[in-house]
Amino acid sequence: MSRAKLILHRGKEKSLFRRHPWLFSGAVARVEGHAVDGDLVDVVSADRQWLAVGHYQSDSIVCKVLSFVPCDIDGAFWRERLRKAVDYRRAIGLFDYAQGLPTNMFRLVNGEGDRMPGLIADYYNGIVVLQAHSAGMHREFTAFAQLLKELLPDLKAVYDKSATTVPGGCDNGYVVTFEGEMPSEWEAKEWGNRYKINFDEGQKTGFFLDQRENRRMVGEWSKNRCVLNCFGYTGGFTLNALRGGAKQVDTVDISRKAIDLCNRHVEMNFPNANHNGVVADVTKYLDTIDDCYDLIILDPPAFAKNHRSLQNGLKGYRNINQRAMERIKPGGLLFTFSCSQAVSQADFQTMAFTAAATAGRNVRIVKHLQHAADHPVSIYHPEGEYLKGLLLEVE
Repeated sequence: MSRAKLILHRGKEKSLFRRHPWLFSGAVARVEGHAVDGDLVDVVSADRQWLAVGHYQSDSIVCKVLSFVPCDIDGAFWRERLRKAVDYRRAIGLFDYAQGLPTNMFRLVNGEGDRMPGLIADYYNGIVVLQAHSAGMHREFTAFAQLLKELLPDLKAVYDKSATTVPGGCDNGYVVTFEGEMPSEWEAKEWGNRYKINFDEGQKTGFFLDQRENRRMVGEWSKNRCVLNCFGYTGGFTLNALRGGAKQVDTVDISRKAIDLCNRHVEMNFPNANHNGVVADVTKYLDTIDDCYDLIILDPPAFAKNHRSLQNGLKGYRNINQRAMERIKPGGLLFTFSCSQAVSQADFQTMAFTAAATAGRNVRIVKHLQHAADHPVSIYHPEGEYLKGLLLEVE
């Protein structure tokens, strides 16, 4: 059966000539044939030139492009894309944990950055969690599970966590197991720190893997410092600060469940640590500190979900950064982040400048921060560079 075709308005093919993997609905003049969410469709210019093939979605992003050259989208196609993703992680040493390196959880497939738009795959010590952001990728779950088993012979299970991400929704918890039963909780390591991962209830696929290198850096700067980890979730930055020799670490999060798991992680890894888990609103908590800390981490949830909320989001970032700058000890270090795709690196740096000026502190940039190397970004898809951060010294 022939595929449906998306016929573009004249002049709307330019983004595809630049190999951008997203086609927006406004570019489409009409659909020839019948397409439902998840179907493969051909993209054709107004003068009938074939341009691309991808997954159809009745949404603002009407097609996520899989190939800009004619090809069969079949098992061999998916095997090659997955093989390249796995080989890249091998090449940067992420599978060397078997030789004693203390990390065995990382991103295995990063959507557009691995030329698989709409698919996230994260590896946790022998279990892969898949998260689909398109109906087309979700359809392939069983096929992906079998292909991953071919590529990763020691794979124990593949778990689907797409309920909140695939358009139209689905149920979490679909599992393909290759060894034993799927556990409700699973242990994995990062930089030697042990974590209990709850795939069903945890954020993202169970953990925020994109901050791995930044967590390590926090550890390197924490020796003999009093550390405040804001929006601390389950304690990733906290454990690295303690491993790095922090005198004291306080973790603040509004979620009691997150703080309980953070406290559990601290007890697992550093049972005699000087650590306090605090259930509180970070904005209000920052008003209560007074020169207590000489290293503060601000890693909030996305304040700007889209460009319509950008200005309000930037106000939120500016508010918490100003408060932290006003109260941090002289010579203190501020690790500050945004995971909002709508916030550019330039926007974020301007926000930090405004916060510093309003706080009346001398501040300098020590380092620009971003996600780890297992989150590659396609040069044709700059939107994939969502995580940005700054390491600041506040005089």
